[in-house]
Amino acid sequence: MQSKSNLFQSGLFFLLSLSLMFCACTSGNRQDKGRQKKSKPKISISGAFALYPLTVRWAEIFNRENPDIKIDISAGGAGKGMVDAMSGMVDLGMFSRHITEAEQAQGVWYIAVAKDAVVPTINAKNPALELIQQKGIPRSVFQEIYLEKHNKKWSDLTGNPNDNEVIKVYTRSDACGAAEMWAQFLGKSQENLEGIGIFGDPGIADAVKSDLNGIGFNNIIFAYDLKTGKPFEGLGIIPIDLNENGRIDPEENFYDQITDINKAIADNQYPSPPARELYFVAKSYPENEYVRQFINWILTEGQQYVQEAGYVPLDEQSLKIQLQKLNRDTADNNDQ
Repeated sequence: MQSKSNLFQSGLFFLLSLSLMFCACTSGNRQDKGRQKKSKPKISISGAFALYPLTVRWAEIFNRENPDIKIDISAGGAGKGMVDAMSGMVDLGMFSRHITEAEQAQGVWYIAVAKDAVVPTINAKNPALELIQQKGIPRSVFQEIYLEKHNKKWSDLTGNPNDNEVIKVYTRSDACGAAEMWAQFLGKSQENLEGIGIFGDPGIADAVKSDLNGIGFNNIIFAYDLKTGKPFEGLGIIPIDLNENGRIDPEENFYDQITDINKAIADNQYPSPPARELYFVAKSYPENEYVRQFINWILTEGQQYVQEAGYVPLDEQSLKIQLQKLNRDTADNNDQ
């Protein structure tokens, strides 16, 4: 029979062993958690549908060269991108309209990365389409369609009494760059646009495709199919009669292929707005070195992928200005 002393020592040894095992496990867990925290640097991005496909493309190529950097990207509209960025929920917001003075006063940091435009759309099977594409629609008539409450008919646009169906107007329900730029082209802001509100770029494209009498607007990447270069099946593009002479002249006829409309944007033939620069925005100058590395790559190597993704690259002067802004802000931040 064991003595009380031996029993005490045995119990003490047992408790000590358990304690050591517990310490080893918790120490191992802390080390595992430490390794998990250091496992992969991350960049988070949200915002404009307009910039989403290009940002995804950039991230895919950037990750081939930098596989240790994780990039999370989600679309939801330019308004969401600005809110998420300014609240610090994401590193970068994708933004597709001009930065306002009020936003600049809040200290938002922004940098241009590419260009594109918004184009007016129509159902491809609309009987009035052929005449609409010959005559175009001038800005003044778009103002009547989108800024006034009335039951305007297609015959009011074509002059053909057989086109007697009422135009069904679609706009965006979410705060977005596309609607704001289209509204600015018409001399107003998004809140002034009439029509049935639809969420998102894909949503408004689908609404017009599904409605024979529908009219809407889309960012170019959601209006043209990159595989064919032509407008998506079921969708037609309405030419803007820029000189308002009642017909689309050769110099205004650049809507058949995505390469044609993008060249018109690059050459400033297509009006701005609704053409515009696309931005990344942040709450302040990005302190995350991987974010800065990604932006620098976009403004240098990444520009070669802009055109193939269906967008317009920044010109050399604009690129120089953006790179100077990134590097100058880097230097200013390091001096603080």
